[in-house]
Amino acid sequence: MKTQDRPLDEDAQAMADLAEVPDWTAVAGPDTEDTGMEVVRALVHRVAAATGWQPWPLEATDTIDESSAGWGFVTPHGTTMIAFAGLVFSDCRNSGWSAYQIGPDDIEQAETGLDAHWPEHLELARKHWGEPDYVGDESSPAFLDEWAPGAGADRRHLAVWVRPGAQFQLFSSKPTRDPLTPAVGVNYAVYID
Repeated sequence: MKTQDRPLDEDAQAMADLAEVPDWTAVAGPDTEDTGMEVVRALVHRVAAATGWQPWPLEATDTIDESSAGWGFVTPHGTTMIAFAGLVFSDCRNSGWSAYQIGPDDIEQAETGLDAHWPEHLELARKHWGEPDYVGDESSPAFLDEWAPGAGADRRHLAVWVRPGAQFQLFSSKPTRDPLTPAVGVNYAVYID
């Protein structure tokens, strides 16, 4: 197993950028499996209007793959965000701790790494988002369904902040042997209602 441990600067800025959106209701799109150019164009207009983020260039002559349902945006502070009708997450590739190339004998070591780095991520999220509405981990027998049905699936840790029109979720991936988890880390996303 290999690991990387980088400063949380990119995550700190991304969390601050997410906190600047007071109401996610206007970002929400139709809850469908639709894809393609019209879906992406509608998404771009909704997200840009509700957040002030700049979409990746989308010209009238551009062709968008018919399987596309999401698009990228850049915040005024330079953070790249990826948005879909019901989900937004940051593209912070150089921030935080992660483990990768995990082998079957590395699961315990990956869990130890997640447990060691979870508190600093949780503290950073508290700094930007306040006290969470829920914090739990897989040590609780009720963790799987404690926040909501299945909310703990594939998670080792979970914290949730309820916002108008959305939930901010901070979580760590649960490493498993079968199927083998290739990589883990602490992540966060906005799940839009």
